[in-house]
Amino acid sequence: MSSSSIANSQKRILAHIALFPSAGIGHLLPFLRLAAMLASPGNYCRVTFIAVQPPISAAESNQLSTFFASHPHINRLDFHLPNPSHFADDDHDPFHARFRAISRSVPLLHPLLSSLSPSLSAIFADFAVATDTIGLAEDLSIPLYIVSTTSALFFSLMACLPDLTFQSKNVSHDIQLPGLASVPISSIPLPFFIPDHVFTAHIRLNVQYLQKAKGILHNCFDWFESETIAALNNGRVLPHLPPFLPIGPYKPYDQGVENAKAGSYLHWLDGQPDESVVYVSFGSRTALSKEQITELGNGLERSGCRFFWVLKTTKVDKDDKEEIQEVVGDSFLERTKDKGLVIKGWVSQEQVLGHPAIGGFVSHSGWNSVNEAALFGVPILAWPQHGDQKINAQVTEETGLGVWMRHWGWFGENLVKGEEIGEKIIELMRDKTLRVKAKKVKEEARKACEIGGSSHKTLQGIIEALK
Repeated sequence: MSSSSIANSQKRILAHIALFPSAGIGHLLPFLRLAAMLASPGNYCRVTFIAVQPPISAAESNQLSTFFASHPHINRLDFHLPNPSHFADDDHDPFHARFRAISRSVPLLHPLLSSLSPSLSAIFADFAVATDTIGLAEDLSIPLYIVSTTSALFFSLMACLPDLTFQSKNVSHDIQLPGLASVPISSIPLPFFIPDHVFTAHIRLNVQYLQKAKGILHNCFDWFESETIAALNNGRVLPHLPPFLPIGPYKPYDQGVENAKAGSYLHWLDGQPDESVVYVSFGSRTALSKEQITELGNGLERSGCRFFWVLKTTKVDKDDKEEIQEVVGDSFLERTKDKGLVIKGWVSQEQVLGHPAIGGFVSHSGWNSVNEAALFGVPILAWPQHGDQKINAQVTEETGLGVWMRHWGWFGENLVKGEEIGEKIIELMRDKTLRVKAKKVKEEARKACEIGGSSHKTLQGIIEALK
């Protein structure tokens, strides 16, 4: 954005919105994109971004630094958590512990937000902090919009969670959600079978306060999940829910000067034929076992396809100390050096998926990844690992964006052999029908984001209401 555009926008500010994400890069990234969208010329929004400190991962720290360096017109409000390490969890998941730490610290935001100038018009907060942020918004006499970072179908499951009971994950029947198609019980996240699990209890608590929100913002577009969105909005899923508002997929934001690492892998992609490379990434929180990494490497090699593999061996990237050679072996790297590139660390996934060399995506089906693939029309081979990902994979398959490997199971449940992985990658890369369907998804995604498109009109309606 030019300095003159920023200056003109600031002179005509008609709404001031605070954005409040929760823990993890999967929650941070959509908020950063939403912030850039709201602060773009023509919206006349002042945006204050609440940056929770300290971040858990290096990826979060890097994204925050990069974002604010390239978006100086967005107000950064650092929110330092008091004693965040006090909230340890039974499952030893640092992200679950951080959800609790942020929620318990929300009251400390009141003096910071009440002193902002101009005064706030609304708060857009992560679903994970809904319970406490409702009270904060009421104290400030402003509306609260909840931001969903998952699929509409999984959101429906969360909304119904207080009324559902899961006896055993080993039975074969499906779960019937009100007003929607059934969900296989094998797709239910494992913590949901433990009522007092911190993750399950946190969701149950936040659901109880949804009806007090002004609306629920959804990172997707109406065409992609039209039946589920309609069921949420007509009260069939749950009565008294606020409007469910699809305003995505959120567009990638300007990242400023490209870093050396990104330049390196993008340069490698520049040298590959169009739609010839399969991209392999399981997101920011999934670390495959050493045995599964070996089988995945075997599958990539067997497929004969060009590949770009982002490798991860720990849940939190700061703990990832092993060199690539230690994980996959020098011999693998030598044998595949003319076909593939393996790297560790954070990549600009939207730049990768938007590159013409990419022809397929082996993905965990995190919701950000699904939306990015939709925006660029890249077919997905869905291999869910945990959380909402099996239900996201179901949505992905039903819309024609990808295929879901149901029998591969959850993370660590089965050791999927390289021979089968290789066969499925070949099928993904050769499936012309799937490629056509994925391009149709891209067309609909772009149409929704255009001026006058469904997502664009919905977002403009929200901004106008705040003005």
